[in-house]
Amino acid sequence: MGGARENCGVVGIYGAEGTNAVPMAIDALRALQHRGQEAWGLAVPGKEPARRTGLVSDSAREFRRLAAEYRSRSAIGHVRYSTVGGSGLECAQPLKVGGLCVAHNGTINNGAELSGMAGGCTFTPQSASDTLAAARRLAALVEEKGGMGPAMSVLKGEMVGSYCFAFLSDGGAVYAARDPKGFRPMVLGSRPDGAMVVASESSALSAIGASLDRNVRPGELLKLDGAGAASESFSEDAGRAHCSFEFTYFAHPSSRMEGANVYVARKRIGQFLARKFPLRGADLVVPVPDSARPAALGYAQELGIPFDEGLLKDRYSKKGPLRSFIEPHQSDRVEINRWIIPIREIIEGRHVVVVDDSLVRGTSSRAIIKALRRSGARRISMLVTYPTIRFPCYAGIDFPSREELAAHDGGRGMSEGEVVEKVRSDIGADFLGYNDAENLAAAVGIPRSSMCFTCHTGDYSPLGIDPGFAGGKAGQPRRGAPAAP
Repeated sequence: MGGARENCGVVGIYGAEGTNAVPMAIDALRALQHRGQEAWGLAVPGKEPARRTGLVSDSAREFRRLAAEYRSRSAIGHVRYSTVGGSGLECAQPLKVGGLCVAHNGTINNGAELSGMAGGCTFTPQSASDTLAAARRLAALVEEKGGMGPAMSVLKGEMVGSYCFAFLSDGGAVYAARDPKGFRPMVLGSRPDGAMVVASESSALSAIGASLDRNVRPGELLKLDGAGAASESFSEDAGRAHCSFEFTYFAHPSSRMEGANVYVARKRIGQFLARKFPLRGADLVVPVPDSARPAALGYAQELGIPFDEGLLKDRYSKKGPLRSFIEPHQSDRVEINRWIIPIREIIEGRHVVVVDDSLVRGTSSRAIIKALRRSGARRISMLVTYPTIRFPCYAGIDFPSREELAAHDGGRGMSEGEVVEKVRSDIGADFLGYNDAENLAAAVGIPRSSMCFTCHTGDYSPLGIDPGFAGGKAGQPRRGAPAAP
């Protein structure tokens, strides 16, 4: 059954003796703010988690009090982005179940099933129950099996979806677990003072003076406590399905992910895109702010076409600095796009190549192309660093239905070329070019077979589910045959 779809950020810190992990956790969450902007929270042993709506910085006046009140050597934290379900405090994390606090990044597709296993706790898609059901089931398994490792070994066979967990016991130990396919990113780092940190991205490590030690391995359970970092494997699945969307959109440019720096990877994606679509008659290359900037620069440098900032965000508006894709409501996305301002003096009379990181619903692209037309662009070519998104994602990205997607063919069996032409016409571009999966994987430097492109291909086998499409509509995902390793 469908749960809340999330692409959040998590952090877990076990600090040096005598240190307070809470200020570090807050700073790490601020460095993960790009992964979720609706709510945030932190938890320490023996207390109810502190949770707040909005941005972490919205609560800046509370930081000193929170650091004193929640002072602890160990802490976990969470920033939340949701697409199905509420955005209120009731859905914020971390959650506390018995003596265990849980922060989760990902999507658990069979929350109702886990709910039944956990003793029938209420499950509704309008709440954080997918995480809550998993937490309750895990707590029961820990008691039954006598440890976190054996419990995760059972739970991974019962959960369907993607997940990175940070757990905190009342005894003060921090645990981290990454799903066997490695859908969502997770890293381990350390500070010179001996503090150990797990986080969704290495940008959070840099923010608190920690160095990146390594990725948390898919199927790995880490325990951080006074004895150091202990590792065990709860899955032997050798198959990988790293989310390809992380590399073009979600991850922070400064982060290292699966061995690649995200900024460098995005720039290489632009270079590879230039080889696929060498539009040499163009006058300038313009990025859609902000995620597409490295790719646009790589494209321009590869072809020797001038690069310029023809579109700017109004950073003084309330919504201007935010990211339109991860705003869950259409009205919010439209409001953000009003604050992307074209510069007529740069654009007028020119053939402009606009580079964007993705094209999901087409709302942003349509608005940007209209703005460029009003500013006198002679010709507008749009290039997209990500392939056509034709299917919903059940691993944590905001594609809740096929009908919303600009590249949805209405069940007419359109070819890729026909889909691209349909989208080009819909958004009003003179030319539209999408990247392809092989090109993107080659640019990132990860084998195509180790990346997840389900939203492009419609092949859900890496998730082990059957999405139940019928008549072009997405049903609730069902457990399918397990994916081959």
